[in-house]
This record gives sequence, structure tokens and C-alpha cells, in this order.
Amino acid sequence: MIFDVAKLENQEKYRLLNGGITPRPIAWISTRSRDNIDNLAPYSFFTVASCNPPVLLYTQVTQRSGIDKDTLQNLIETGECVVNIVNSALLEKMNLTSASLKIDESEFDFADVESCASYKVQPSSVKDAPIRYECTLREVIPVSDLPTGGTVILLDVKYVYVRDDLYNDGSINQKSIDSVGKMGGDYFSFTTKNVELKRP
Repeated sequence: MIFDVAKLENQEKYRLLNGGITPRPIAWISTRSRDNIDNLAPYSFFTVASCNPPVLLYTQVTQRSGIDKDTLQNLIETGECVVNIVNSALLEKMNLTSASLKIDESEFDFADVESCASYKVQPSSVKDAPIRYECTLREVIPVSDLPTGGTVILLDVKYVYVRDDLYNDGSINQKSIDSVGKMGGDYFSFTTKNVELKRP
């Protein structure tokens, strides 16, 4: 089947992109508001933008209201965040943090996520996340403010936390990281099986 995207409704375009570009890593981003409310939200439009300098990229899909999510508002106001990596043990709590809460409510409390102080940035970290990237805001790039449009956010990585048992011989152990990916709809994927292929 061929789809002419110019003739599709917003949700049809969203489902074709969201359901086909899979699995996607999940950035579980913690921020802190100017009123010291800890926010925690998952984003699956997420990847590495650069390794030198180290820069992460995530996209906020424009809400029907047109209002930025708390994560981006907090980032613009404070300039700091933590990108927590999700493993299978954290999956259900991560999913709970996608609920729509009032701006003065913390997803850490709502989803019973244990937090800990970050190494340098002010926002709290997810204590049980196997890997955490402490970041500062680099750039906000509006792509479209239409419903289901997007805003690209670039984050400068300042500090990286890796759980001790995951770091061997200068690399993160891919057999033990147990990271979770996002599929289309309400589906997620696990990384319990890995295939290693040497590059030619």
C-alpha cells in the first residue's frame, strides 16, 4: 500500500510513523520546575545527535492544546534535566508517568518512583535507572506548532551514570542492560535476546 501523506489526517500520519519506526529507545526525562516540583515523563522520539560533543535529541509532539509539556517548560526555565534509561523492571512505573497530571503534581510521587539526588544538576534522578545522562539544554528547534507537529530539543550531556555491574572493559554490557523499546500503539519491546554480527 502507498499512502500520500498530503491526503492523510493527523492521526493517520502519526500512526504510520509511530508504528513503523520501531523499536525506539525511551528517554525518561526528569526536570524540576522553578517551584521545585519534580517532573518525570517518557519520550520515545529519542536518539543520539552527536558524540563529540555528546548531544542527545528528543522530540516533543505538539499537543492538541498547543501548550508545551511540563518537561520542555521546565527545561526552558531551568536549563537542566536527567535522561533516565528504562529497563524492564521500571516499565510499568514509566508507563504510569505518561499520565496527564497538574503542573503542581510530581510523577515521582504519582507512580511511586524512587528518586535520588543527581551528581551535579538540580533535577532528581530515577534511582533504579541503570544509566542516567545529566544534561543541560542546548537548543530548541520548532518544526511545527500544528497538532501532532514537533519540537526538537537538543541536550548537552555533562555527566553519565552507569551502574557498576554494567560497565566492563570500557563499554556498557549490552547483554545485561535490559533496556526497553517503544513500539506502536501501547506495545513495548524487550532486549532479552541479542544477536551479535561483526561488521565487514
